[in-house]
Amino acid sequence: MNILRAADRVALPWKNGGGVTREVAVWPPGADLDIFDWRVSIAEVSGAGPFSHFAGIDRTLAILEGRMALAFADRAVELDAQSPPFAFAGDVPCSGTPIGGAVTDLNVMTRRGRCTARVARARSGGTTHGRTLIVAPAATAIRIGTQTQSLDRYDAAMIDGEAGFSADGMVFVIRMD
Repeated sequence: MNILRAADRVALPWKNGGGVTREVAVWPPGADLDIFDWRVSIAEVSGAGPFSHFAGIDRTLAILEGRMALAFADRAVELDAQSPPFAFAGDVPCSGTPIGGAVTDLNVMTRRGRCTARVARARSGGTTHGRTLIVAPAATAIRIGTQTQSLDRYDAAMIDGEAGFSADGMVFVIRMD
């Protein structure tokens, strides 16, 4: 289990210049926005604007804090911290508008044809398969076998292989295939 601390992340400008994101993990390591197979990040959204266009990328968005309206040409959705993770194509035009204040979101992107991701909430634990990231929206402890790790808010644990885990609080589980 590799712990990825939120305190160690650097704020990076969005591809479209409209905000900042902090990269949790990327594959292959060190890949930029043009060549990653998958990327997990946490973004702070303070104003309305278009999402960056990512050709050939599938996205899943989960709200960690706040409320946001997403507008597509054919539909609109409102998401908050209780909403299930929302999947959409990164090459379809989309605009986001925070509702009632700033929003913090978890963004999972995968390159179509190379890999996929499954993003889910887990309230007390679960099982990892292959490469799995566990992201803590609040401070919690996770256990795998006899190993216990404390995670601060927005910390993540990267786990390779199959293992059962338990968590003291709700976490997001991201399985890469």
